[in-house]
Amino acid sequence: MNQYAVICLDNNPVSIEQIRQELAPLAPMFDIYTVDDLEEAHQALEYVQSRDQTVALVVTHHHSGFSGVQFLVELEQLPHTKTAHTILVSSSTDIQAILTAVNEGRLNHCLTKPLQDNLLFKTAQKELTSFVIKHAQDDLLSYSQVLDHQRLLRSHIENKIRTYQSGFIHDFHDLTDSELAEKVVSALHEFFSKTDETKALRHYSSDHLLTKEGEDNRFLWLITKGEVALYKKDQLSQQREVVRHTKGNLVGGMSFVTGEPSFSTAITLTPTDVIKLDKDVFSQVMHSNSSLLPLFTNLLLRHFNRRLQRSINTKITLQETLESLESAHEQLLDKEKMAMLGQLIAGVAHELNNPIAAILRSIETLSVNIESILENAGHENYSKQMNTFASAKNIQPLSTSQEREQVNSVIEIIGNRSLAKKVVKLQLTNDKTILETLKNSPKAGKELLTDLERYHLVGNSIRSIQVCSARIADMVKSLKSYAREDDEKLNLVDIHEGIEDTLVIFENRLKRHHIEKYYDHTIPTMYCQSLALQQVWTNLISNTLDALSESGRVVISTSQTQFDDTPFVVIEIEDNGHGIQAGNLAMIFEPNFTTKKEGNFGLGIGLSISQQIVAAHQGFIKAESTPATPENEQDGYTKIQVWLPLHPQGTSYE
Repeated sequence: MNQYAVICLDNNPVSIEQIRQELAPLAPMFDIYTVDDLEEAHQALEYVQSRDQTVALVVTHHHSGFSGVQFLVELEQLPHTKTAHTILVSSSTDIQAILTAVNEGRLNHCLTKPLQDNLLFKTAQKELTSFVIKHAQDDLLSYSQVLDHQRLLRSHIENKIRTYQSGFIHDFHDLTDSELAEKVVSALHEFFSKTDETKALRHYSSDHLLTKEGEDNRFLWLITKGEVALYKKDQLSQQREVVRHTKGNLVGGMSFVTGEPSFSTAITLTPTDVIKLDKDVFSQVMHSNSSLLPLFTNLLLRHFNRRLQRSINTKITLQETLESLESAHEQLLDKEKMAMLGQLIAGVAHELNNPIAAILRSIETLSVNIESILENAGHENYSKQMNTFASAKNIQPLSTSQEREQVNSVIEIIGNRSLAKKVVKLQLTNDKTILETLKNSPKAGKELLTDLERYHLVGNSIRSIQVCSARIADMVKSLKSYAREDDEKLNLVDIHEGIEDTLVIFENRLKRHHIEKYYDHTIPTMYCQSLALQQVWTNLISNTLDALSESGRVVISTSQTQFDDTPFVVIEIEDNGHGIQAGNLAMIFEPNFTTKKEGNFGLGIGLSISQQIVAAHQGFIKAESTPATPENEQDGYTKIQVWLPLHPQGTSYE
């Protein structure tokens, strides 16, 4: 609670809010009450009185729908508000209201609408400064941060000097600092010209130590010639020059008066003449010359005042510098964010090429096969055709070993490897009718497989379009939610489906390479953010393909293992590409680091983003690599392992 209060009256909520915001800088030293009718205003006055506060300022509005002047008139009749300053805000045409406020109430300032920006604050600051100068003389400087500090300083000095003037004969206020110092030096020289037993008049060479920071000081030095620098240690114990003193300035004044340790270290910069006084000599001098006491007192007060002014001005300068730095910091963050946004947009635009290309290829496949499918509608094999079509849309991924086992099993039945691969591809290994047809009538069976393959291609193309469309929607969603916290929820998902969906996106690029998949189908569904993890698989597979030469090899495997007594699922992507140099391997998780060739754009190699996503799932990423030799680009080796906890903390498997 502050000692003084400000009451603002207006029945317009918008105006009240504007007043509250404009006068907010005064709040550290004044309690501000805003009210919207006369009854509430009187209640505020009673509340202020009950808290032993004093009303320093009343701001009231007057317009056709509200009589703020009436409150000013009533205010004049109350004993505990007689000292309050008042500001009336009125329409320029309402002259009668202004005259009433002047004649029957009390009006210090009148403002007419519309108000200029910050005019009300400046007026309130001026009136409150006048109020505290009159009513808070003992505590003026505490208001210097929110009011007119120059007026407060002048008033503070005048008050201090005024306390001594009753016993003084002369008024030295009109003297400049140098004139006052000259009078003091002349008077002291006159005194010590008669007797100088303590050798108060001294001459020092340059680099002479007068005071030392933190040590006791019993002397007061008045410089009569030369220059002295004051130093202060910073946090690193380095000496920093804070001020320089010349003729007429005092050194050691504060510690001499208060008895506290020296605030700074004082060293002469040039040959210097001083008058050195200890407390006994000082007392003797002041009592011996009645004209010297007011002179020296004024000089001492001015010395303290200059020091206070420097302190306040330094604080204001530091505050302005801090505000400037904060503004520059905000601008830097905005620029950084815009730069990253531009990079993200470019990266997403680049990444959209893969799913869009996959969609275009799928549409081309549909265009080639849909006409034939329509012609055969109602065919005798229509049921098998539709089953193949539906199966292709929801096909479950097979590992390389599973595919090899099924092909060998079918070969034993039909005796033809090429047809066996088609049967496995169409997932017809359990269709005994087709297998019997292929065994007994290979030509008819081959024609049937060719027909069913068209339906499989159509279904697979539709699946590809669905997956790629979802991927595009995911990337657009990620772009729209940039700079916002990811709100994707944890869901139970099959980790293999996410990998397979990602492989669909890179289907065209994968055709040039040999891919092997070894999936552990005993891995249960896991709680994770499927869209976020799909970004991880996209980054890793994209990097793998970039690292491969023609006809490279990619091995994707999944497994379960224990780490620190915690079950983990390990997703491993291995390639025989050009590899990563040892010096670069330690840097691959840094943002925007890339080993891609110039002109091949990408958001780094994506491992920084991938690492953040995996860490959010309470997992981690491992990487190992051996660079390829110049003689053989395919003898390199890179393996990335993604470790995900099977049961992340904070999830429920009920």
